[in-house]
Amino acid sequence: MSLSLYDVVQPLLVQHLSNLSHLLAKLQAHAESSPEQEEQILSARLAPDMFDLRRQVQIATDHAKGTMARLAGCELPSYPDTEKSVGDLQVRLQRTRDFVLSLTRSAFDGAEDRNIQMIYPWATYDFTGLRFVHYWAIPNFMFHVNMAYAILRQQGVAVGKADYLGPNEPN
Repeated sequence: MSLSLYDVVQPLLVQHLSNLSHLLAKLQAHAESSPEQEEQILSARLAPDMFDLRRQVQIATDHAKGTMARLAGCELPSYPDTEKSVGDLQVRLQRTRDFVLSLTRSAFDGAEDRNIQMIYPWATYDFTGLRFVHYWAIPNFMFHVNMAYAILRQQGVAVGKADYLGPNEPN
């Protein structure tokens, strides 16, 4: 069996979406007796010019679903960024995980050579599927998962490396 981009990307996204859900459950337990504390942590950021925890989770899910949709050549699901609570973010994570799991390996046939263009106000980036995975998709997804983890640590939520890495097998 040959290795497909699906085999590289899908398990990593599923694993870290599940780990992010686990991290948010730790936040919820940490702030169980104080809705104000939950909001304070969801609004926390590492630096004034960085996004807060809520937005880090939203962007991580955007990268996960965007990566899968672009590589599979299918329509990109759009989610409004209206989450207010940990519970809302958990629903978004589950929706994203369900989408990632819904795509089949065969949808990724030829994905390594698929042309992918990312257009932003400041630049346009052109990739093959393989370069997109290596230089854009995975680094961006992992950056936002990492920032969410770092904010939780900074805010005193009891999370550690084992929580970040999760189990050795996809959930």
